[in-house]
Amino acid sequence: QVRFVESGGGLVQPGGSLRLSCAASSSTVDFTGIGWFRQAPGKEREGVSCLSFTTGRTYYADSVKGRFTTSRDNAKNTVYLQMNNLTIEDTAIYYCADRCNPGGPLGQGTQVTVST
Repeated sequence: QVRFVESGGGLVQPGGSLRLSCAASSSTVDFTGIGWFRQAPGKEREGVSCLSFTTGRTYYADSVKGRFTTSRDNAKNTVYLQMNNLTIEDTAIYYCADRCNPGGPLGQGTQVTVST
């Protein structure tokens, strides 16, 4: 079973940027897509983006459109989430998985904290 390791989180000021990485334990070539999710304290898990390997399109949550960008590096079995113009509302643990449905098991995630 493929596993994912998220990294790249940290503390950043509002307006700052971070790039998260999602490293898969095996080749992503056969995946249909990769989803990024996040969960803030006291809130439900939500989908952030969905990169479809089939269509090549990426779908973003309205709250992150225009600020977040997903990309992939097949050679490294890694998918990235570039996050720009971060706001306090982006504070959450971020996860990735080989699906676009936020339900189901996830890995450890990486903490993103946006604060002054």
